[in-house]
Amino acid sequence: MIKTLQKKFIFTAMTAITILIIVILGVVNILNYVRIKEENAHMLDMLVQNEGMPSFNNLENGMNVPDDIHQPPNKPQDDIKDKEPKIDFFGNHITEDSAMSARFFVVKMSYGNEIVYVDVNHISSVTEKEAEKYAKDIINTGKKSGVEDGFLYRVEESKDGQGRTIVCLYNSGQNRNILWVLMVSGGIGITSWLLMLIIVFLLSKRAIKPIAENIDKQKTFVTDAGHEIKTPLAIILANIDAMELHNGENKWSKNIRNQTDRLSGLMKNLLALSRMEEGGIKADVEINLSQIVEETVDCFVESAEKKEIKLCKDIDSDVKYIIAENHIQELVSVLMDNAIKYSPNEKKINILLKQKGKNIRLSISNHCKEISKEELGKLFDRFYRTDSARTYQNGGYGIGLSVARAIVENYKGNIDAKYEEGLITFEVTL
Repeated sequence: MIKTLQKKFIFTAMTAITILIIVILGVVNILNYVRIKEENAHMLDMLVQNEGMPSFNNLENGMNVPDDIHQPPNKPQDDIKDKEPKIDFFGNHITEDSAMSARFFVVKMSYGNEIVYVDVNHISSVTEKEAEKYAKDIINTGKKSGVEDGFLYRVEESKDGQGRTIVCLYNSGQNRNILWVLMVSGGIGITSWLLMLIIVFLLSKRAIKPIAENIDKQKTFVTDAGHEIKTPLAIILANIDAMELHNGENKWSKNIRNQTDRLSGLMKNLLALSRMEEGGIKADVEINLSQIVEETVDCFVESAEKKEIKLCKDIDSDVKYIIAENHIQELVSVLMDNAIKYSPNEKKINILLKQKGKNIRLSISNHCKEISKEELGKLFDRFYRTDSARTYQNGGYGIGLSVARAIVENYKGNIDAKYEEGLITFEVTL
């Protein structure tokens, strides 16, 4: 149980850490993505507004435009320059100087789709012919903005009213920056997660130490109390035998014997549960599971006949499993005893044992009153009963299903309770 508790602690802690790391990395990468995209959008806005002005002002910047390229008429500076810097969401100033460091090209086309001006001075990887082809492809799409082969583009009416201006801003470099940040942050996140796993693992034993000590004390108390109670119970039974020998059996002696037997059975189950939760005694010999299950079920035929209950068995032959014989007998006995006690008269109980590959399925189902999903989850708790009908008058102790679960978990199996259409099924998977 201590190892199970430690695993749950590590799982819970690492789940919280994983969520935290994912959230942090997600926020960092989303903000980086938004920052770059917003910066590109603002820079593209500036270039479009100025019609690529940093490259148009050839006299001031000493740039030469080929003679065979038609240039637009000169315009007043106030018409083509945006004096006011643009500020994006992150407070970055998008100025003309920063625009001049960008990689872009500009193409002006007439309304007849004739090229009237091409500027590729701000990008070395695109020739004039390639720029013209890009411009024609963009115009043919009919879109005003978008992405074309790694370029962000924008199509606007020329300020001279003679055609359209296409500005294409190189975007692949920014995409690489986004990917680089994603990879670096992901690597840091994975490394941090592994370091936290080591730290949590090292601290887990210290964290659960108080709980482990309480569990050990509880187990010690149950074991010691069980052994101590055995002696007075044996004395009480011996005195009852002597009293009945002299005075005969009466209702008082009978009640004392019944309650003493009941207390003895309760202590026996508590001791068995305590041993199972401590790890029990695992078997290393393979037994014939089919034979043991069938023999154990047959022991309940008489009890079932008293309530006119029919036992329907569907047991595969020669199913073998490595498990202690007394453990599988105890498991089947608990489930059968529970089924007979709480099944109405003149019904049937289905017992199924199937093997599929390495997996073994054992299920016992019986009719019963309606049980909610919330109650189903509590059936394996100690001393839990779903309703007033599940009282001590039925002869149970309320810990049988806890013992069954401890046995199954001791062999790394799983046990579940399902309710459907008036039928409750306890299913064991080994």
